[in-house]
Amino acid sequence: MKIEHVAIWVADIEQAKRFYTTYFEGVANDKYTNEAKGFSSYFISYPTGARLEIMQRTDIIDAKEKPLLGWAHIAFCVGSKERVDELTKQLQKDGYTLESGPRTTGDGYYESVILDSEGNQIEITA
Repeated sequence: MKIEHVAIWVADIEQAKRFYTTYFEGVANDKYTNEAKGFSSYFISYPTGARLEIMQRTDIIDAKEKPLLGWAHIAFCVGSKERVDELTKQLQKDGYTLESGPRTTGDGYYESVILDSEGNQIEITA
């Protein structure tokens, strides 16, 4: 058994697509749109076979105002401490917020946490 994909609601689907394809080697499919439901989505595929669905709906417009129960973050393994450092610096240079790190966590991960274009936590791990 495997996880087929995970999905996330976004306010700006094109900006989210750029973020997840530019920095994490994802490839987006053609945009799916259902005009009747005001829904659109992209599936972004990664070299390991993992997929992320970014979704937008015209009636979902409010950002999170407080911490929620449920999914906390998405983690991308980039292969080395050096790559974690490089990508973290590039994301900061490009205006993304560094939430924490790079650092070695208590459970042994080398990681940084960046906020994506929607304010979601993205772990970058070695």
